[in-house]
Amino acid sequence: MSGLFISFEGNDGAGKTTQAKLFKEYLEGCGYSVRLFREPGGTEISEKIREIILDNENYKMKHMTEALLYAAARCQLVYEGILPALKGGQIVICDRFLDSSLVYQGVGRGLGIDVVKDINSYATGGIMPDLTFFLHLDFSEALSRKNYQHELDRMENQKAYFHNRVYKGFMELAESEKERIVTIEADKKPEIIAEEIADYFNYFVGSRGL
Repeated sequence: MSGLFISFEGNDGAGKTTQAKLFKEYLEGCGYSVRLFREPGGTEISEKIREIILDNENYKMKHMTEALLYAAARCQLVYEGILPALKGGQIVICDRFLDSSLVYQGVGRGLGIDVVKDINSYATGGIMPDLTFFLHLDFSEALSRKNYQHELDRMENQKAYFHNRVYKGFMELAESEKERIVTIEADKKPEIIAEEIADYFNYFVGSRGL
């Protein structure tokens, strides 16, 4: 099978990171060669940009600055990490990708989805995941989960109305791109969710003869 690009999306606290790691373990157990990246981050340069974006001291950051920093980190990840892995025939898993910017900056910050798409068209060269798992969990429940896990970063610390806009943005995006985005209900035990994701992946691969 040639390279395959799969992303995990959802509100902070929905369980993306856990499921991305479990999915990597599953794929490796099936014999696939897998790379797992996170956004923002995934390369040395991108991780440094991540620190700037998420630092609570940077509360004066303008919305467009935020969007451009996400795009810059994504650009470095695409050309240094994702594209080489795909060309090498690996499966790439990404904990967030462009969909997050469309929703967090385009909808949540009010910059507009088209504006964020334009910025990222230069950053990514148009690359998009072949398959996206959207972990659906009500934003209030997702936030309550996050509060118990660690000290919140600058994005997690945004007001509830912001996270609600993000939640609604994800719902609208998932509805508009059903061919690529698979909605997974995330209010179940992690192992049950992981089984659902694995089952859908096997269906996806089989239906496309990959």
